[in-house]
Amino acid sequence: MFSVTCVAPVNIALIKYSTHILGGKRNEDLILPINDSVSMTLRTDELCAETTITASESFYSNKMWLNGEEVPFEENTRILRCLNEVHRLAICAGSQKIPLSWKIHVKSFNNFPTAAGLASSAAGYACLVYSLACLYGIPVNDQLTTVARQGSGSACRSLYGGFVQWHRGNLDSGCDSVAKQVVSSKFWPNMHLIILVVNDQRKNTGSTLGMQRSVQTSQLIQHRADKVVPERVNQLKTAIHKHDFDTFAKITMKDSNQFHAIAMDTYPPCVYMNETSHSIVSFVHDFNELMGSSLIAYTFDAGPNACLYVLEENIPKLIYAINKAFPNDEESADYLRGIPLSNLDIQSKTKDNIFREKMELLKIQQKNTLKYIIHTKVGEGPRLLRANAR
Repeated sequence: MFSVTCVAPVNIALIKYSTHILGGKRNEDLILPINDSVSMTLRTDELCAETTITASESFYSNKMWLNGEEVPFEENTRILRCLNEVHRLAICAGSQKIPLSWKIHVKSFNNFPTAAGLASSAAGYACLVYSLACLYGIPVNDQLTTVARQGSGSACRSLYGGFVQWHRGNLDSGCDSVAKQVVSSKFWPNMHLIILVVNDQRKNTGSTLGMQRSVQTSQLIQHRADKVVPERVNQLKTAIHKHDFDTFAKITMKDSNQFHAIAMDTYPPCVYMNETSHSIVSFVHDFNELMGSSLIAYTFDAGPNACLYVLEENIPKLIYAINKAFPNDEESADYLRGIPLSNLDIQSKTKDNIFREKMELLKIQQKNTLKYIIHTKVGEGPRLLRANAR
């Protein structure tokens, strides 16, 4: 019996992607995108999937549990595809670490809400594929990202830390649709993320269904893929390499807006953001205007929860402003989760009277519209926690 336990991170897209539709020129089963995308990987300390895979000669069938509940394995084509692809890579690499005929048991947990628009599938499939690679002795490389992509498209980006680009590729086989690291987490270490959780329940329209519907019905999406995204990818990568937060912020917010505009241009429309989400958008623009520059950037994935990018030195001002504009009765540490922030530190760094006068101009929202806040930052890729043989 052999066992490995690994963790893998969430990644949040700065430039979003959409996939080809079933029956199109490229195979939808391979989850091939119609455009490149760029993301930032987050620390596993705050947001991660943890997976333990055990292989044994005595197991009669493959089994899997997610957050303590058994889920179908043999009926899940994506899980099976990932397992079969890892087996193929093991054969190609000549790895004989354990027999491929042995069945496996998979136990996976997310330390954050599942299917709520916080990239749980990306972390989950990245962790599954990385754990399988550790089990069978396969290194992380471009080809392993093609396997993770077949579980969940954005999972390929979670196999690397820092900022990552998923290249759409051109081949129908998908072998050139790979993820590559743009820069490591050490390149921009003071890049942080404040996640405003508006709703942590399962969303009504899944990301895959929404993307398929958009590609089928939106009249805007092809122009975005052909013209807009290639320019934005290059501009964003340049901004990252220059540590140019102002340009980074504007591109990130514009791309989020366009992603959700296409969701609304879909027929029937995919509505991911809610009233509070739009209030957060207005808050960010108002805050940046009051401060005289872009100190915060928002992005929304396929859900109502806001991801706010901010440099470390501006976090106290942002948290002060959030508490001002989105008052909450919750006083416990459970409201502000993740990397600790002291109230005394926030107060001491925002005591400037001019700043506080500006914050009085923010529109105050109804109390308790935010469920909680998660503070995290740019982080590393997956890692092996432990491996056992018995």
